[in-house]
Amino acid sequence: MSVPNIITFLRILAVPAAMYMILTGRMEWAFALFVAAGLSDALDGAIARMFRARTVLGGYLDPLADKALIVGVYVALAWVGTIPLWLAMMVIFRDIMIIGGVILLFTLKETLAMQPLYISKVNTVVQIALAAAVLAPPALGLPEIHLYGWEVVDVLVYACTVTTVLSGLLYARRGALLFNRLGGVP
Repeated sequence: MSVPNIITFLRILAVPAAMYMILTGRMEWAFALFVAAGLSDALDGAIARMFRARTVLGGYLDPLADKALIVGVYVALAWVGTIPLWLAMMVIFRDIMIIGGVILLFTLKETLAMQPLYISKVNTVVQIALAAAVLAPPALGLPEIHLYGWEVVDVLVYACTVTTVLSGLLYARRGALLFNRLGGVP
C-alpha cells in the first residue's frame, strides 16, 4: 500500500470514531476528526499527484472514504437530532442509487469512466459545509451562525436537499441513457 492509500484507509477508520463522538455528545472531538479527515483527503491527493503515486486501489478507496465519512456523520447527526432524519435518508439513498448503478454496469461488463457531475461536486461541498456548520458551534463554543437573519444550518439543509435531489436525478438520467445505449437491461 502506498502512503496516500494508508492515509485514505486511516480516514475510513476515523468514520466510526467520529460517529461515536457525535453520538456521545463530544462534538469538539467529532469536529476535530471531521476536519482532520478533510485535511487528510487533501493530503493524500496532493501526495499521490506530487509523487505520481496514484493507484487503482486509491481510485476506489478515496471516494469510498469520502462517502463513508459523509454517510456516517449524517447518520449520527440525524440520530442526535441536529439534522433532519429525512435529509440523511435522502443523502444515503442517492449514494446507494449511484453505487448500485455502477455495480450494475460493472456486472454488465460495461467500462465506466467515473466522471462526477458538476452538481455532484457542488452537492459534496454543501454536504461538507452543512456537517461543519452543525459541528463547529458546539465544538468551538460558538452561537448558532446567522447570515442576513437566516440560520446558516437551515439554509444549508435547503441547499443540500436541492443539490442532492438534482444530482440524484441527473445521475439517474445518465444511467438511463447508458442502459438505453446498451439496449436495455437484459
